Amino acid sequence: MTDSPLVDDVADGNDLSDSSAVSDDVQPAIPEAAWGLRMPRTGWEILLVLGVSLGQSAVYSLLSIINSLTMNVGLNKQSTSLNSSVTPDRPWLDLAYQLAGIVFPAVPALLALYLLRLSGDRKRIGLDLTRPGRDLGWGAIVAACIGIPGLALYVGARALGLSVNIVAANLASNWWTVPVLVLSAAMNGFLEETVMIGFFFAKAKSLNWKPWAIVLVSAAIRGTYHVYQGFGGLAGNFIMGLAFGLFYLKTKRVAPLVVAHTLLDIVSFVGYALLSPYLHWLP
Repeated sequence: MTDSPLVDDVADGNDLSDSSAVSDDVQPAIPEAAWGLRMPRTGWEILLVLGVSLGQSAVYSLLSIINSLTMNVGLNKQSTSLNSSVTPDRPWLDLAYQLAGIVFPAVPALLALYLLRLSGDRKRIGLDLTRPGRDLGWGAIVAACIGIPGLALYVGARALGLSVNIVAANLASNWWTVPVLVLSAAMNGFLEETVMIGFFFAKAKSLNWKPWAIVLVSAAIRGTYHVYQGFGGLAGNFIMGLAFGLFYLKTKRVAPLVVAHTLLDIVSFVGYALLSPYLHWLP
């Protein structure tokens, strides 16, 4: 991914005002000045980025599982749909809705990259095109290692009544259905790995968190914003978060994880759209 000229100018200190030359150390944190709450600036950055993205999703996911558990129907009798049509009778408008639903959720990831740029950490997270072949290869390996056990975990959780039925693709059939599902998968990979791995790990490290604590908290947040799928989704994504976090600590590269996540979601979304008529054997 390349930065826009505007982002580059601001990050390099070429803003229109002289205030950009003032270091972060002497700039008061706006929330502290407004509310009198003391927290390092980096802490506010973490909270605000999560608050407009995956942290917010985690809260709604918790509310969703509470709602599901308080119904008079078992989890395995309930369903949740991803990538659903909004106006199936008007494909052109539905396409516009789908594209908007892909573009805007990616904005927090761009915000995270912008903040990493300001702190000089963006180039250190390994989200670039300098090693495309190696990143694609490792991404495919990681996806295979996560995807096959993940499918088995989902089937087992469904059989035990611990997960809802996940309709991974619920779009009306159009010429753009598969491309939209691929773009949606790419957006998920870019958003989640940029925020929960690249951004979160860099900012938590600057707060002197221990590596094991960073991995555990990141994985816990990842699992929580998937708990709407049931306890299988919670466990599976927590394990995925641990694996991704350890991989990142070893390689210091987010790009293979974006590839892996994208491939996993492409298989889930497109595979479901193509094979759903033949999946009645699932519990």
